[in-house]
Amino acid sequence: QVHVAESGGGLVQAGGSLRLSCAASGRTFSTYAMGWFRQAPGKEREFVAGISPSGDSTYYANFVKDRFTISRDNAKNTVYLQMNSLKPEDTAVYYCNTELIETHPFGSWGQGTQITVSS
Repeated sequence: QVHVAESGGGLVQAGGSLRLSCAASGRTFSTYAMGWFRQAPGKEREFVAGISPSGDSTYYANFVKDRFTISRDNAKNTVYLQMNSLKPEDTAVYYCNTELIETHPFGSWGQGTQITVSS
């Protein structure tokens, strides 16, 4: 059974940084692109960042380019999201997905981790 657990969320002031982690277990994930999504109150879940199976290719939503960096450690079945220069509009629950095709999620979700950015 696949299990996904996000961590690293919290409350931060605008301009601050956070690093999210997504630990997955239950199968081998190194053959799949993985990524991060977010969902703000009253809004649909949206794509944030994705990373290729090997980690040598990354892609981002326009609203986080040059601020967020996605990375992965396949030995640990873990994906990370380094978030810098956070803005109040980044406030959302952030979710990890274990299987991406381009920006579309097809894998398992975790429970999410809340990010709140105060102005």
